[in-house]
Amino acid sequence: MEITVNQQSYSVTEHCSLQQLLSVVIQQPIKGIAIAVNEIIIPKTNWETYLLKVGDQIILIKATQGG
Repeated sequence: MEITVNQQSYSVTEHCSLQQLLSVVIQQPIKGIAIAVNEIIIPKTNWETYLLKVGDQIILIKATQGG
C-alpha cells in the first residue's frame, strides 16, 4: 500500500506499524523525533501498535539544537 512520509511516497506492507516504518522502511533512529499521521501526533508509546492505512500522510519532526 502507498503512504506519504514528509511528501515522499513509500510502499509498505498492509500491516505496517509506525515502528516498522521507522526501523525497516525509512531506517530512521527513533530518538529525538515526533510523528504525526494525518495531522495528529501519535505518542511514542503507540508507535509499535499503530497500524498505517492506505493514503496516510505522515510527518516526521526531528528535534534540533540551536541557539
